[in-house]
Amino acid sequence: MKRNIILAEFIGTFALVFFGCGAVAVSSSHGGVPGHTGISLVFGLTVMAMIYSTGNISGAHINPAVTLGFLFAGRLRGKTVLPYVISQLAGSLAAAYLLKILFGGSDLGVTLPTGSVLQAFIMETVLSFLLMCVILNVSSGHKEKGIMAGAAIGGTVALMALMGGPVSGASMNPARSFGPALASGIYQHLWIYILAPVLGMLMASPTCRWIQGRECCHLNREKFCDE
Repeated sequence: MKRNIILAEFIGTFALVFFGCGAVAVSSSHGGVPGHTGISLVFGLTVMAMIYSTGNISGAHINPAVTLGFLFAGRLRGKTVLPYVISQLAGSLAAAYLLKILFGGSDLGVTLPTGSVLQAFIMETVLSFLLMCVILNVSSGHKEKGIMAGAAIGGTVALMALMGGPVSGASMNPARSFGPALASGIYQHLWIYILAPVLGMLMASPTCRWIQGRECCHLNREKFCDE
């Protein structure tokens, strides 16, 4: 695993948590500004920016569930998964603890169900499934890169955050929830935001292949696994 790939995933996930969860902290400590719509846009814009800046290096997964989704789709070698996930979790922790230093006891963007656990679990599963469907169709191999990939994926993240945020937090990303949960000491529902995104994104691969054919998620791993 190349060092630049590990660093790219660390920085990408750090940026996602720092800006996205930072927007939550700012909203909590500054009278509701930028608010739910602004927070959703910050998450989407950060994802877009990271795809355009690191997509050609690591693929800009910045999400363990996306990494596993690419693995299940036959686009990523198994030996690369652990370094990706460790880098993503480390980036999330670093950003979350920096936010804790900056904002103290403010809301650090912990994802929690606002209704029932089942409602949040289903919401996270469906959102993650649809997000991975978009990712698989605009990425090349396991890399989210290209003229429109960043806009498509970032826009999808913002859209889903706008709709699902009030229900479950619209995490769709175990790393995004991991750092803030540990930094805040609030992790009783963390399992939802680990299991549901992984389940949803694993479901996307066979669905993509069913709709698009073998060229979407090729059964010949050698064609797509370039790392």
